[in-house]
Amino acid sequence: MKILVADPLSPQGLEILEKEKIFEIINKSGMSPEELYETIKDCEGLIVRSGTTVTKEVLAAAKKLKVIGRAGVGVDNVDVPEATKRGVVVMNTPGGNTISTAEQTMALLLALARQIPDAVKSLKSGAWDRKKFKGVELNGKTLGIIGMGRIGKEVAKRARAFNMTILASDPFMSNEMAKKFEVELVSNEEIFKRSDFITVHTPLTDETRGLINAKAMSMMKKSVRLINCARGGIIDETDLLEALNNGTVAAAALDVYSKEPPENRALIDHPKTVTTPHLGASTEEAQLNVAIDIAYQIIDALKNGVIKNAVNAPSVDEELIKVIKPYVELAGKIGRFLSYIISGQIESVKILFEGKVAVHDMSLPTSAFLEGLLKKAMAEEVNSINAAHMAHERGIKVEESKSAFVEDFTDAITAILQTDTGTITLRGTFFGIKNEPRIIQVNNYLINAIPNGKLLYVINKDYPGVIGNIGTILGKHGINIADMTVGRHGDVALTLINIDQTATDDVIKELQALDAINEVRSIEL
Repeated sequence: MKILVADPLSPQGLEILEKEKIFEIINKSGMSPEELYETIKDCEGLIVRSGTTVTKEVLAAAKKLKVIGRAGVGVDNVDVPEATKRGVVVMNTPGGNTISTAEQTMALLLALARQIPDAVKSLKSGAWDRKKFKGVELNGKTLGIIGMGRIGKEVAKRARAFNMTILASDPFMSNEMAKKFEVELVSNEEIFKRSDFITVHTPLTDETRGLINAKAMSMMKKSVRLINCARGGIIDETDLLEALNNGTVAAAALDVYSKEPPENRALIDHPKTVTTPHLGASTEEAQLNVAIDIAYQIIDALKNGVIKNAVNAPSVDEELIKVIKPYVELAGKIGRFLSYIISGQIESVKILFEGKVAVHDMSLPTSAFLEGLLKKAMAEEVNSINAAHMAHERGIKVEESKSAFVEDFTDAITAILQTDTGTITLRGTFFGIKNEPRIIQVNNYLINAIPNGKLLYVINKDYPGVIGNIGTILGKHGINIADMTVGRHGDVALTLINIDQTATDDVIKELQALDAINEVRSIEL
């Protein structure tokens, strides 16, 4: 079997590959597209870093390709949908830069606390001004960590060594896991109010973009110091500059930017910022780790059929997938639906498969459910391969059960999510002429909702005129209603509305302002 290493890889990684006599290693970087098309046509494995772009054309030329390994976290340079379509597994190495990024975070935290960059610059210029650079100690201070994935956990370990009090915000970390890492689980707002230092370790999503903005900064102590080694854009750079200028924020350290290289020179050159050029993974060890990791992953995939850290779905027996594919899709949508309506910290989840499908192995639908539940809020890539592991890492107990008996329907999937604030139940099934998926229950509300596209989730008082008022507001904003279902329980109703256009924050706020509305959430399935 041939493996093409198309970008520079540490010698240790190459050595691991070359020891496997069944492989022929082609180590050739810097190729033109035409050279790449020719070289890859007989290869079953491909290893890249960020230099080589794996396009549709490359994949079309790679007739024998089975696996692509990215020595790093991001796979932006790989056409993952096309690879999936062609049955090519795409893997990355998410853990390789964990320590280096955690240490970069601590380096910036210390640099802020002791004004180290300015002090170095001052001394090198010939000055000796000790009084100007009076710092603060980490000892006894409160560190707020937003996002407790791999990197957030490593930062917490190191911060404890400095005798810091650690607050953490992560909807997918259980209270049991928080105790293990000696952190106090709180809301983002509590972190904003109580922390002396705040560091972010979340993915950049619609929910986290601008998470730390002018409103958030207005809640913080005037002495707060902010650190971002995660993704540019989580901290609103315009609002940060204003906060630094008016004294709302004492200082900030940035390793990542909304646009790279950064264009906001006023922020980069500001006397209260420490700025570095995206160095989170720039250590010898991190580059070595990703090379070694990807070498072993490629060997496992091609030699042993073991897939690790895949970012796309694995191949499944063709006959089985025909049977369970609808359940995989429905389970994924149930999980994603829940991710929008949960509150509190997830402790456990039970997923029950009922009816004729219960005779089959349902591990793939369970994985799809967990992927849907976790994907929106996780810094790491979540897919059907690693979703169960991700849940386990965060102390979420997962229980799968089956029952051949189901009341009223041929098949059903029920998910029961336990958080520290209560229980949420969601049930789905298939019915209609086309046997289409439906959400039929949310807690005590019996409904008939199409789990597709954009939805509005509304909890409202059940009296005349409420639906009309909702429709009036949506119409005013040019939002068309495609479908709607209402479930009633006592004097409260759950209204689920399928809409053709996205409901903006302004629309949500206007709906929430109605007296009859208890809660409004925008869901995208």
